[in-house]
Amino acid sequence: MIKLGILFGGRSGEHEVSLVSATAMIHAADKTRYRIVPIGITKKGDWLLYDGPVEKIADGSWEAYALDCLQKDPARYSIAILGTGGRSLKDTADFIIPAVHGPYCEDGKLQGLLDMADIPYAGSGVTGSATAMDKIIAKAIFKDAGLPVGPYVPVMAEEFRRDYPAVKARIEAQLTYPVFVKPANMGSSVGISKVNDGSTLEAALEEAARHDRRIIVEQGIDGIEVETSVLGNYGDLQVSCVGQISYTADFYDYEAKYQNEDGLTLTIPADLPEEITAEMSRIAKEAFLALDCCGYARADFFLEKGTNKLYLNELNTLPGCTGVSMFPLLWKHSGLDFTQLVERIVELGYERYSITHRG
Repeated sequence: MIKLGILFGGRSGEHEVSLVSATAMIHAADKTRYRIVPIGITKKGDWLLYDGPVEKIADGSWEAYALDCLQKDPARYSIAILGTGGRSLKDTADFIIPAVHGPYCEDGKLQGLLDMADIPYAGSGVTGSATAMDKIIAKAIFKDAGLPVGPYVPVMAEEFRRDYPAVKARIEAQLTYPVFVKPANMGSSVGISKVNDGSTLEAALEEAARHDRRIIVEQGIDGIEVETSVLGNYGDLQVSCVGQISYTADFYDYEAKYQNEDGLTLTIPADLPEEITAEMSRIAKEAFLALDCCGYARADFFLEKGTNKLYLNELNTLPGCTGVSMFPLLWKHSGLDFTQLVERIVELGYERYSITHRG
């Protein structure tokens, strides 16, 4: 039986979202094929083995439980991330699903650590994870690949703090309000602000800079948000159906995604012409390959009103798997239930490992 490590938590601002994703994945995994090994990462960066009730993960009380177990029986609950021995990570888990999000987990750092430890894992490797996580780099690669992206302006935190008037002038010369100000390396809409005029631009830049020194300012697009998902490695890719997101909030922020389900509507499959969904599939595949992604990802788009022009927004290599998350729902409507989806993710991870570790 495969010891399936489900990694959750982490040091990023998306810690709480990860707890819910991990809980859903633990429930979905086939217990006849896998022995589930939950491994939590605290906000301080400590790695803790957890064998308590699954429900304690989602509400955050897992950490106190795990620390209590560690104090009572350190020989059993201690874990070495690198190295050898009975309590090393490599001996604890045969395979890792990173049910984590945001910096330190989704940006290639965790993937590099697992590569060093020689542990197979789900999803993209270092390159795909790092390029997809950084919105500035990802958009530059998409643009170079000829994929449709909306206008944007990259800004460094030290740059706007040194000469805000010059940065404001550059943004307003290239974009028109409204604009969206985002940390370049963050997901789940953490740190994002919608700016309708210049009076709130500086505050929005400061908010984004709380999460990342690299900031992207994007042109607001009057359209609908549509998403699709990719499964596969390298050239052998499968794309799900398309879903549409509707919300009562001003934009699809953290609260709309995770705290106000009544104000959120997911339409799956989206009621769109076949030529648009086919174009989304093509772009999603090309974006996946352009960033050197593997395993799985969710591709997010804007469909502009009036013109029906598609704009690729981003590729998420470790998409959320909560009860209101598009990624598992898209695959459910495409013929893979959550248990089958977890199985496929593991298969693709082992396949990638066999290709990249031939030497």
